[in-house]
Amino acid sequence: VQLQASGGGLVQAGGSLRLSCAASGHTFSSYVMGWFRQAPGKEREFVARVTWSGVSTYYADSVKGRFTISRDNAKNTVYLQMNSLKPEDTAVYYCAAGVRDTMVVTAFNYWGQGTQVTVSS
Repeated sequence: VQLQASGGGLVQAGGSLRLSCAASGHTFSSYVMGWFRQAPGKEREFVARVTWSGVSTYYADSVKGRFTISRDNAKNTVYLQMNSLKPEDTAVYYCAAGVRDTMVVTAFNYWGQGTQVTVSS
């Protein structure tokens, strides 16, 4: 499956952004979809994931209550709505697809190219 992330940009603290990730190549609904992020000098970390049907979601503690992951299987797209953004949310955000319901980075088989999110204070 090929993944294309978009929607990043520069925003002030407290603002919002919506990331999108369009998938192609295989049956989108067969995959658990996740968002991860990587800040300069840091390891890639889990942000959120949504299961195959979209019913079940899970978030990192650092974004819980501020970010919302969702998917539209008819459009082969997964979204990450980010509200109340903080400077520490600054990172490259990646979408990923996997077959397991997990937050382990290495368990996701397919990755998008990443989109930069910068939050100014």
